[in-house]
Amino acid sequence: QVHLVESGGGLVQPGGSLRLSCAASTRTLSTYTVAWFRQAPGKDREFVAALKRNSGMTSYKNSLKGRFTISRDNAKSTVSLQMNSLEPEDTAVYYCAATDRGLITSSLGSGENYDAWGQGTQVTVSS
Repeated sequence: QVHLVESGGGLVQPGGSLRLSCAASTRTLSTYTVAWFRQAPGKDREFVAALKRNSGMTSYKNSLKGRFTISRDNAKSTVSLQMNSLEPEDTAVYYCAATDRGLITSSLGSGENYDAWGQGTQVTVSS
């Protein structure tokens, strides 16, 4: 099973940007559907973005479209999440997830469909 390690979290002011990275222990990252989820204090985990294997099709939580961008570098076996115009409501622990199973678009946002998870990285948006 692939092992995932997130990095890049931290404290940022409202309106600022952060780029999260997820290092995967596989040389065949292109065969995995990868995603980012987040969990704010006292709230359920929620879907942020996903990138389907092979096709490269992306999917985003509607309210994050235009501010967040998911991408992958297959050569480096990394998945990134570029976050712009950050708001205090974006404060959460962000998790990288992956699966080598084929997922239909409507299932990309369900955490139960992912087999591997990272330990999470804290993002705090505050002045």
